[in-house]
Amino acid sequence: MTDFTPEPDPEEGAGRSAAAPQVTPADAADAARLVSYGLHPKLVPARDAEYTELLRRYRDEPAFARLADAVATGLGLVVLEVSTRAGMALAAAEDSVFAVRMGDYARRATADSADRFLHGLAHLACAAMAFPRPEDLADDGYIGRITVNGVDSFVRQACRKLEERAEAEGENTDPATDAPSLEAAWRVYARRSATGATKDARRLAGSTTGIVAKAASFLADSGFLQRTGDDAGGTYRTTARYQLQVRDMAGNAAMAELLELGVVPVSDGTASLLPPRDEDGLDLAPDAGLPFHS
Repeated sequence: MTDFTPEPDPEEGAGRSAAAPQVTPADAADAARLVSYGLHPKLVPARDAEYTELLRRYRDEPAFARLADAVATGLGLVVLEVSTRAGMALAAAEDSVFAVRMGDYARRATADSADRFLHGLAHLACAAMAFPRPEDLADDGYIGRITVNGVDSFVRQACRKLEERAEAEGENTDPATDAPSLEAAWRVYARRSATGATKDARRLAGSTTGIVAKAASFLADSGFLQRTGDDAGGTYRTTARYQLQVRDMAGNAAMAELLELGVVPVSDGTASLLPPRDEDGLDLAPDAGLPFHS
């Protein structure tokens, strides 16, 4: 008796092949290359042909897109958007090696642990002033504009309103002497000099405008802001990456309550200040800030 071995059905094999296309080492390398482009925050896709081609592959080839997403996930990164306007916009997950923590950031700037609150407040205020309305975050064409002095004035107005609220509610405005780190960030900010005092009128790094300037400079170096001039302590415009970052963090309760103070109206994309009014404010949580992890 002759054994009979059925031949494989060519259509069945073709179906399996079409459903699960092979991923080559070259594809994996390209996907990792795309993620590496995303980690260069100042790189504009329109200025790099390879970056543009990899973005096209991500858009047109679902298997390649899944592979690039997997590479990002493996590195502890969150893909916020992949587009020609923003490139591959990434945010670091809390456990990622790429995560920047407010404590580390503040320690590089000062030895005073209380300043950590001020740096967090400065970053929070930059985000709130750059995108003061939900529709600003939803509009891909919106460009926010901030100045160092404007952000400082914004925070000081918020501080005055919060102080008025505390006095009206009879809250203790003096922290315990043995626990200065528990002092509310707004109280520390209000007591800090705006510019400091030097013989040549230079801005001190520990002054509030110095802290805001460091925040703006960090955001510019990270591809979130673009410096446009030196007026008012430094002028900046937002980028698509910053909009995506703030959009991702819009659920931050401290940022939402900061906006509810109502001191920033918006008309043509340039933020301005309103006179103080009696409204509820916020209490900042330790390490509150963008785009940091606690």
